[in-house]
Amino acid sequence: MNLRSTLLAAITAAAVSVATLSATATAQTKWNLPAAYPPSNYHSENLVWFAEEVKKATDGKLEITVHAGASLFKAPEIKRAVATGQAQMGEVLISIHENEDPVFGLDTIPFLASSFADSYKLWQAQKPVVAKKLDSQGIMVLYSVAWGPQGIYSKKEITTVDDMKGLKMRAYNVGTTRIAELVGAQAVTVQAAELPQALATGVVNAFMTSGSTGYDSKVWETMTHWYDVQGWIPKNIIMVSKSAFASLPKDQQDAILTTAAAAEARGWKIAEEKAQWYVEQLQAKGLKVVPPSPELKAGLKKIGDQLTEDWTKRAGATGSEVLETYRK
Repeated sequence: MNLRSTLLAAITAAAVSVATLSATATAQTKWNLPAAYPPSNYHSENLVWFAEEVKKATDGKLEITVHAGASLFKAPEIKRAVATGQAQMGEVLISIHENEDPVFGLDTIPFLASSFADSYKLWQAQKPVVAKKLDSQGIMVLYSVAWGPQGIYSKKEITTVDDMKGLKMRAYNVGTTRIAELVGAQAVTVQAAELPQALATGVVNAFMTSGSTGYDSKVWETMTHWYDVQGWIPKNIIMVSKSAFASLPKDQQDAILTTAAAAEARGWKIAEEKAQWYVEQLQAKGLKVVPPSPELKAGLKKIGDQLTEDWTKRAGATGSEVLETYRK
C-alpha cells in the first residue's frame, strides 16, 4: 500500500470513529406512555411534567411521549400493552383490574380510606403486594397519583340508597359494579373516555366518581345533582416495562426513579389542592352539590361494610395482612 492509500485509509477510519462516537453521544431512546384521561386532566398534565423532567435529566437521551385520552390504547388495554412490550410505560386506574387480583381494588372499598392522608397510607400498605403481582407480569411500579373523593352524580334527588333502585348506573370496576347491584341499580360498564357519550345518549343516568371526572365529562349538561359522599379515593398507577427499564443505562434508570418520586409527591399534592376547585366548578356550572342525608350516608356505610367483608374473603390471607398493616 502506498503512502497516499495509507493516509486515505487512516482518514476514513478516523471519520468512521468520530461519526460512531457522535451517534453514541446523541443516541435517543423514544418511549410511548399511553393514558386514559383528557390532556387537560391533572393526571395527564403530571405525566407530561414527568416526561419533560426525565428528558431534562437524561440530556434528551430518553424521550417519553404521553398519549392521553385513550388515544393509543383504551384504559383496560394499557396494562397488557406494557406487559407485552407494545408500550414501554403506561398509566392505569389500577382498580379496573380487580377481577384479576382483589388487591388491585382495595382502594375502592367505600369509606375504608376517604381522606388523602388515609388513602396515601393505604397505598403504602397496598404497594408491596401490587408491585409483586405486577412484577410477575413483567411490569415495574413507578408511582401512584390519587383521584379526588368519589361522589354520586344523578338526574334526580337521592335521599336514601332506595332512591337508586332502577337507575342505569355507570360501573368501571368490580367495586362500582357491586355497589350498583346492592342498591338495585343496573350496572353499565363505561370507561372515562366514553362517559360523555354515554351521558349524552342516556346509556347511564347515575354514577359515582370524582369531581374531576365529572368536570371533564361536562356532567352539568345531563346531570342535576352531585352528592359529596366522600366515598373513596382511587389511584392511578404509573408503570414501566421491566425489560424496557433494564435496557437503559444506569444513569437513565436513576433519572426515571428520581423523577417518579417527585411526580408522585407533586401529583398527590395537586389532587388534594384541586379537589375543592372541581367542586366549585361544578357548582358554578349549575350542578347542585349537596352533602348526603344521614339516611343515605348510613345506607352507603352499610354497603361499604358488606364490600369490605366480601373483599376480605376474596383476598384471603394476603388481603387480611394488607388491611392489618393499614389499620395499625
